[in-house]
Amino acid sequence: MLRHNPAAIGAELDDGGWIAIDALLAAAARHGHPISAGTLRQILDAPGKRRFQTDGARIRAAHGHSIPVDLRLVPSQPPPRLYHGTVARFLPGLLAEGLKPGNRAHVHLSADPATAAEVAARRGEPVILVIDAAAAYEHGHQFYRAASGTWLTGQLPPQWITLSGPG
Repeated sequence: MLRHNPAAIGAELDDGGWIAIDALLAAAARHGHPISAGTLRQILDAPGKRRFQTDGARIRAAHGHSIPVDLRLVPSQPPPRLYHGTVARFLPGLLAEGLKPGNRAHVHLSADPATAAEVAARRGEPVILVIDAAAAYEHGHQFYRAASGTWLTGQLPPQWITLSGPG
């Protein structure tokens, strides 16, 4: 709801994607999706990817929005290599046309191949693309690091993308 369709539960995010936690819980309950404050705390404290940010009173998704949200991320120099997990059926298009955000605001990249493989495994057998982030950055491409640790960027041309080798 916080990334794609808050209106589905009658919730409204501010321009930074934030909503008061009390307002979110009340809206979810009104629309048949009751979430207790304790359950929300468990979600926020769970190990793994940090998909949400909170300032104590408000909450927002850390990245992955398909609705207009200004996360106020500052461009950052990425590590020399980043990784993108995908599956084989998407390879021809990705290697020919590059990575595109699709219906999201940004392309999502991982700092290590294991995380990229974990993301891709949701769609099938993972295939890992290696991104020459240093070269893209040197050529003016902007990168952002979300609070979750995910690296974000705009459309990425194929010249900076290679298929990971075995192992």
